[in-house]
Amino acid sequence: MSTSNTSPKVGFVSLGCPKATVDSERILTELRAEGYVISSSYKDSDLVVVNTCGFIDSAVAESLDAIGEALAENGKVIVTGCLGAKGDVVRQAHPKVLAITGPHATDEVMAHVHQHLPKPHDPYTDLVPPQGIRLTPKHFAYLKISEGCNHRCTFCIIPSLRGDLVSRPVGDVMQEAENLVNSGVKEVLVISQDTSAYGVDVKYRTGFWGGRPLKTRMTELAQALGELGVWVRLHYVYPYPHVDEVIPLMAQGKILPYLDIPFQHANKRILKLMKRPANAENVLERIKQWREICPEITLRSTFIVGFPGETEEEFEELLDFLEEAQLDRVGAFMYSPVEGAVANELPDHVPVEVQEERLGRLMQLQAEISAERLKLKIGKTMQVLIDEVDDEGAIGRSAADAPEIDGMVYINDGQELEVGQFVQVRITHSDEHDLWAEVV
Repeated sequence: MSTSNTSPKVGFVSLGCPKATVDSERILTELRAEGYVISSSYKDSDLVVVNTCGFIDSAVAESLDAIGEALAENGKVIVTGCLGAKGDVVRQAHPKVLAITGPHATDEVMAHVHQHLPKPHDPYTDLVPPQGIRLTPKHFAYLKISEGCNHRCTFCIIPSLRGDLVSRPVGDVMQEAENLVNSGVKEVLVISQDTSAYGVDVKYRTGFWGGRPLKTRMTELAQALGELGVWVRLHYVYPYPHVDEVIPLMAQGKILPYLDIPFQHANKRILKLMKRPANAENVLERIKQWREICPEITLRSTFIVGFPGETEEEFEELLDFLEEAQLDRVGAFMYSPVEGAVANELPDHVPVEVQEERLGRLMQLQAEISAERLKLKIGKTMQVLIDEVDDEGAIGRSAADAPEIDGMVYINDGQELEVGQFVQVRITHSDEHDLWAEVV
């Protein structure tokens, strides 16, 4: 029996980072669990939910445009997410929205949905798979282990949008991971605002999973996730000393030899102004030690150029750091004065044209570094997880490549492969971003 023609239909627009994606998945899971139908068009929807991003100006503009489009095409819109935490911004731009909530507000969103689109109970549609509703492909999924952040970096407004750190119970996290693996997920990407701070707020309280005690702490969580038999990738790892503890797990093959660790800069004065750890020499020594323990480790980081007061000499110190660190993957951004950020009040803002010139120099240097590091992989055999297959071949990712932000492995003879399949390939060619390979 199908009741999809009579069940209320909700359209959904999801913007922002992977953490926002997880928020969307939780709302979608709740909607489906209550029998709402998720519609792919504005026209067929009785109501539209827009999950927004509000971190930088371009994200705010994109979110406001999406809200405007939903209002124009449908008329009934509920706004949630980080931009929702700046409710006045949304309300001033779009006064006709039905309701506004902040991020990770599933209960609030559902309450507004119930108010504006009530649904009679139907036992045939109030069903949802145990892994929930996901927006990612079937073979990989994001696993959010906490909300919020205790740091007060001067360029960031995340704590004002998402609050202080709140760690999820370790048993709940592991149960969700197990459900994902049982549903066919081959790669679990661990995300949060600050993954290495997991459990700080609960004093690393001991929880339980599978009938045994398990500490609410990154190292113990990584060990447990490593027992599930899938790829486990750590993102947003703040450079605390205890990060060193997970490197042996990578060397042992328990979790992927991949660390996404945002250093942001290398100059001590700039890092202090950012309220970030300020010891580039120590970072370089730790990187050296990590590579000695786990030679295959891939290091990804992000940096800000043109931070208020940054001099040419301080920027060149950042370039020197990159030259010595030889990071595998780097994302860089010009400083953007986000509304509410403390750094906006700092003196000596760097002109945009200088920021652009510095960003270009940094990315040119990193492109050369990345190209050289990828060239070292030519001739090697590695495991790849397949993301796409068509008549021209297959596209996959190695352990060094996170979805959407890193490189690809193009397999010209991969027409017979399947999405979600692990396959051994031999690397034949490279550039500064991607690899080319043939099936072994």
